[in-house]
Parts: sequence; C-alpha cells; structure tokens
Amino acid sequence: MMKGDNTYPPLNTLKRVCDDLWIVDGPVIRFGMPWPKMPFPTRMTVVRIAGDLFIHSPTPLVPALRAEIEKAGRPRWIVGPNRIHYWWIPEWKTAFPEAEVWLAPRIAEQAGDRIDFPHRLLDREASYPWDAEIATLPITGRFMTEIVFFHRPSRTLILTDLIENFEPNKLGSGVMRWLTRLGGVQHPHGTMPRDMRMTFAGRMPALRAALEKMIAWAPERIVLAHGRWYEKNGTAELQRAFHWALR
Repeated sequence: MMKGDNTYPPLNTLKRVCDDLWIVDGPVIRFGMPWPKMPFPTRMTVVRIAGDLFIHSPTPLVPALRAEIEKAGRPRWIVGPNRIHYWWIPEWKTAFPEAEVWLAPRIAEQAGDRIDFPHRLLDREASYPWDAEIATLPITGRFMTEIVFFHRPSRTLILTDLIENFEPNKLGSGVMRWLTRLGGVQHPHGTMPRDMRMTFAGRMPALRAALEKMIAWAPERIVLAHGRWYEKNGTAELQRAFHWALR
C-alpha cells in the first residue's frame, strides 16, 4: 500500500466478515473545517437476516455492487446511523424502493430536500423488525445521536463515529498525522474524537451506562465507518478506547 492511500481496496464490493455479515469499503470523503478538511475513508456494513438485508451507513451503489447485493439478499432496511451519515441513502432508496429507510434523529432536518421520501425514526432501543438478531442502542450527545448496533449471532458491534481509527501510513501529510494524533483518532489508539467528547459534557452518566451495556455484549469484533476496524479482541478494544469515560 502506498503511503497516503487513504482507502481500503478493493472498493465498492462486498467483503465477507463472517456468516451473514459483510463490509463494503467506499471512497474517501473530505469533512471538517473549511481548512484543513480531513480525508475520511468510508465503510458500510451489510447484515443478512433470513434473506433480508440490513444496510448500515450506505456507500455509493455502483452497478457491480448492486449486482452483489441482489445476489446476497433483498435490501429491506436502509439505515442512517447518525446525522452526518446519510448522503448515499437516496440512491439506495431509488434502486430498492420497497426497502424501509430508518434515520437517526436530526438527519431529516440536516438533509433537507435530499431526503424527500417516507422514513422512520431510530429513537429507541427496541420494537424494531430486526430485534431478534440485532440489538439497537441510541447514544445521545449535544451535537448528535449515534445509533449503535450489535449483531448477536456473530457478536459484531457496528459503530459509525463513536470510534475513529486512522492509520498514519494512510495519511498523505504530516499535518493530517498531527491532527489525527491531536484528535485522539490515530491507530492504534483510536477512540471518540476529542471534539465529539465535548458534546457529552454533562451527559457522562448516560454515556457510561451505554458503554457498560456495549461491553456486556462482549463483542468479538468492532466495525467502524472510518479507519482500521477491529477484527478481534473487540471487548478489550472497547474498554481501551473508552477508558477516559469508564474510569
């Protein structure tokens, strides 16, 4: 891998993680302050439940990926897990109009006309059609609510921005390596970005309770949306990443 290649090729293709669970590594987006904007590699998670597909944080639906998805199952639920992870949902809804769209709080307001179709709100821990196999846990800060999912059969925890874990050799400049280290999101010490931590001021008891619940699930692995994900030792990585909140 060449230094500065932020992505995780091959891109836009299903990669099997375990039975009935795949990831798709997508393109880099740039997000953040007007300058410098951070390069964020993107990642989607796909879970199959009795032939139906749970599509978490969709990446671009290129034709080859669509063919793979249709072979794997029927997209039934398209999920926007927090207010900044919704951009490619409309093209998935257009391709699979019978799929239900489920959105974290504040996505609809932020997306505006981009979300101009019926959708349902992710605002609770239970009473979802996927409850039998996937646990749902909203975690609310002042800026946004992130919806965490846990696939029970494979013991896979699915996060979005609660942990970011950028590999230094994939960052193209010293500035980006410095920023990720300063922000607390550089591998192997990836955790919640420092600016995001600030949004939990005054809400630490609720965050700690949610973290303790996630640890009690004893995840074997943790899939992240940005950076290197954790293929093993998931519970230990969770405890490490949130030691500042758990102490």
